[in-house]
Amino acid sequence: MPSRPPVDALRGSLDLLVLKTLSLSPMHGWGISQRVQQISDGELEMNQGSLYPALQRLEKAGLIASDWGVSDNNRQARFYRLTAAGRRALGNELESWKRFAAALDAVLRTT
Repeated sequence: MPSRPPVDALRGSLDLLVLKTLSLSPMHGWGISQRVQQISDGELEMNQGSLYPALQRLEKAGLIASDWGVSDNNRQARFYRLTAAGRRALGNELESWKRFAAALDAVLRTT
């Protein structure tokens, strides 16, 4: 049986995934993508071409902040962290996502 491609539902949930991941601990962009892939057991993959513009957008909106630091492999990297506004936005987005998922589930269960 061929392996399944990763879930392609990431488009509308990228910001939510970034905010949730950063709520666990500050990390650099590559770490964010690896953490999401690890937690989702490989089902969700973040395209670097989408992730970094999302990080810039979230930082410009004041939801995350960043500082330069040294990564585990001794390279300079920008580390992102959630701001207070980001924590509030995460709470709002989680509630919205739960309502959406429940509504979608209700439609899909219809026979």
